[in-house]
Amino acid sequence: MAGSPGTVAAAPPAPAGREAAAPLERPLGHRIRRRLPGFAGGLLVAFVMLVLFGPVLMLALFSFNDSSIISLPWEGFTTKWYEEAWNNGQARDAVVNSLVVATIVMVLSVILGTLAAWGLTRLRFRGRGFVAGLNGAVLVVPWLIIGVAGLIFFSQIGVPLSLQTVTMMHLVVTFPLVVAIVSAGLVRFQRSLEEAAIDLGATQMQMLRYVVLPQVGPSIAAASIFAFAWSFNNFEISFFNGGFEQTFPVWVFSILRQSENLPVVNAVSTVIAAAQILAVFGGWMLMRRLTRSGGDGDETLTGLLTGGTR
Repeated sequence: MAGSPGTVAAAPPAPAGREAAAPLERPLGHRIRRRLPGFAGGLLVAFVMLVLFGPVLMLALFSFNDSSIISLPWEGFTTKWYEEAWNNGQARDAVVNSLVVATIVMVLSVILGTLAAWGLTRLRFRGRGFVAGLNGAVLVVPWLIIGVAGLIFFSQIGVPLSLQTVTMMHLVVTFPLVVAIVSAGLVRFQRSLEEAAIDLGATQMQMLRYVVLPQVGPSIAAASIFAFAWSFNNFEISFFNGGFEQTFPVWVFSILRQSENLPVVNAVSTVIAAAQILAVFGGWMLMRRLTRSGGDGDETLTGLLTGGTR
């Protein structure tokens, strides 16, 4: 009963035409401001990727064009430029010379650079800062100046120019790079882990093999990739110190004096660019296997490319 004590009157029902209030919709300007940073970041990344890889993709595209002129319209699909490049003895010799020089430079610079980086980061001696600064100073000297200096040096001591002199001068510019990359990885590495391994009875070699190397592996791998790429793609030093023995960049410079040879250069360059990309991913897979990393593949690849300095 409505008038009985102890009873609570029920709330009156809502009008039939009244609906639940809709959530407040944010203004269009607010939504645009929230999405603008992500949109601008995407555009910036797309622009950078286009600048970096656009010329390479264009080079690869026109290497299959049935025309000696890099221009539109498209004349037709062909692989004859790759056949001409394969049958070109000078091109093969130049690529082989660059591969040999770059491999030797990579191995020597990684071994010597890693030892030097260990000494600079783990040993305390007078003049350590000066030595580190002198090593870094080489990185900012233009390759043209280093190439001319090497030419003058070998001429003064009577050493004939050859691939050996090119290898020596390439080692001059790649060694400081390896020292810088590996040193960054060693500085980031906690020395307490080394001390713990020694306290637990590990020898110096065991400590290096099982504690240090797995941690600085990405730095060494990145240094190897950059050392090989710097040596293989170097033109200035190879041009002044190679004599009559040509590396790939020098061969490209000499053959491009005639425009009809441009498609052959495009074909060879496309193969080399593809091989270098495959080498980077091959190094990534090797690092994952050596370090037995089951983590994120993107993190492993990023560590490889940055030398593990993050």
